Amino acid sequence: MALVDQWRAIERGLPEGWGEARLRLTVQDEAEAARAAALLGPANPARRGKVIWFYVSRVGGGPVPDLVVRLLGRVDGAGIQGALELVDVTEAAAQAPARRRPTLVEQWDSLLAELPADWSDIWAEVELTSSDYLERGALLLAPVNPARAGKRLAYRFRVARRFGYGASAEMTRRCLERLDEEGITGEVRILHVLSDTKPVATQGPVWYVGGQAV
Repeated sequence: MALVDQWRAIERGLPEGWGEARLRLTVQDEAEAARAAALLGPANPARRGKVIWFYVSRVGGGPVPDLVVRLLGRVDGAGIQGALELVDVTEAAAQAPARRRPTLVEQWDSLLAELPADWSDIWAEVELTSSDYLERGALLLAPVNPARAGKRLAYRFRVARRFGYGASAEMTRRCLERLDEEGITGEVRILHVLSDTKPVATQGPVWYVGGQAV
């Protein structure tokens, strides 16, 4: 049975007020267990040999069920087979609803809405919440030509509205959407913005950061 289907069966058997479930995935081959743990990376799994443990949370503070379904789907897609078991389950504590973190796309849309109508060039960054996201994040952000921001868990990139150097706002939004789809979280910031620039025999304005053109 596919891992996604195994999780669905476990989920149906959980008590109505469950808050967090601890799962154990046992894979037949240790090399495949390492691959499975890598694919489950955003769920922060722990692995020992052929056994992988991770949590599913319905109350925040951990990977939510929808994310776990997507991650297990990636393991299924890689042809990795295993047995998924419920180790423990806890009930959700009675508390005020946790404030939901805005998605990266929601942050981007909100930032653009605050800019003047004639903005033309942006120097932006997305700071990730975990180093586990760096490699996959760079791949998903590749169309905007991201550059690491020193040792920080952040990538910086340029956005051009009509012409010049930088990704379009639409392409930027799509890249951030791809991060959201894989459960990669973080914070988007606009560092600098210019309005109504006009290139004269150039590709547009140049920013200098740390003595280097960006």
